[in-house]
Amino acid sequence: MVRGALSGVMVLDLTHHIAGPYCTRLLAGMGADVVKVEKPGVGDVARGIGPFPNDEPHLERSGLFLYLNANKKSITLNLKTATGVKIFKELVKDADVIVENFEPRVMLDLGLDHEILSKINPRLVVTSISNFGQTGPYRDYKATEVVALAVSGLMYITGAFDREPLKYGLSQGQYIAGSVGASATLSALLAREEAEVGQHVDVSIMESIMQGMMMHIAYYSHTGAVMRRTPKVRAATDEIMATKDGYIAPIFHGFLDWGLMASFLQCPELDDPKFHSDAGRRIFASELNAILAPVIAQWGKHELFHAAQEWRLPFGVVQTPEDLVRCPQLKDRGYFVEMDHPVAGRLTYPGAPFKMSETPWQAERPAPLLGEHNEEIYCGRLGYSKQDLVILKERGII
Repeated sequence: MVRGALSGVMVLDLTHHIAGPYCTRLLAGMGADVVKVEKPGVGDVARGIGPFPNDEPHLERSGLFLYLNANKKSITLNLKTATGVKIFKELVKDADVIVENFEPRVMLDLGLDHEILSKINPRLVVTSISNFGQTGPYRDYKATEVVALAVSGLMYITGAFDREPLKYGLSQGQYIAGSVGASATLSALLAREEAEVGQHVDVSIMESIMQGMMMHIAYYSHTGAVMRRTPKVRAATDEIMATKDGYIAPIFHGFLDWGLMASFLQCPELDDPKFHSDAGRRIFASELNAILAPVIAQWGKHELFHAAQEWRLPFGVVQTPEDLVRCPQLKDRGYFVEMDHPVAGRLTYPGAPFKMSETPWQAERPAPLLGEHNEEIYCGRLGYSKQDLVILKERGII
């Protein structure tokens, strides 16, 4: 079996919802042995978030949980008990990484902050992912995806200039923070090879999202002015345009060969000198859009996308989830995988977000059942007996 890039690295996963679990999902895909520590009887809050097959809620059938926790193991442990904390500290002795995304005060309240954990295992890397980071006046502020996008400034630049700012779809900020957490954790592991000691990695979701604001921040720092959101009609359309079966994202601005564009679309009306410059297409945008809209509407979205690319014109097809699952580019790269889960059944999931030639992404295993690996971890690694597990379960510790 080909070893993953992180084979031999043990990760204790104290995360929940999206940002933290996505971080550890990336580590698991690289070959790390990720042990997810969940609350007995309840588990990760994501287990209760849909979609669910046949729209039937179940702890073991959440689409969100099943994707984010593939390739991991699951144990249950009540960290609000002294015995639970004691058992966790036993696991820490042999761990390489802990990833947690509690509120900043929680690990300290549990007696599991970095200072204490590093005394147990000086080589330990502890990655903390929180809304605003472990320090600062906003440290203990509550936040959701909307709050994070708003405070980071990314919402300010999204939407039309004459309307209120808009939120990005779904939970993009959480996945960005998870990616940042994974890359920072890898950097800390690399640094450990030289320094022989671990460190605390402090990831702020707000600051992770702010990376998308660099152009606007640079504009303000250089000019003292704030860039506004896109005008309703900025050019001869930067807008998404309707085709007969969906939408296309054409590019009509910049230094285009406009005669070539007119020839491609087989529309002589477009080959007007006033449209040949980018400035002209901005000035006469409404007139140009009136000509373009019925022309574009005659095409199928994928037909137009492929034909434009053959002419070296940068059009983009707006793909639905159904389109993505059937996308020949993604199929050719083996992006989607199918997994059989003992409760949820056979489902399709996004797979590796990158390729590595020598240490490939590890073969996908379905997300674990709640506490599925209790016996393997507690008996196999810590030496507890099966009777011990029965007692611990009766006491509400596992």
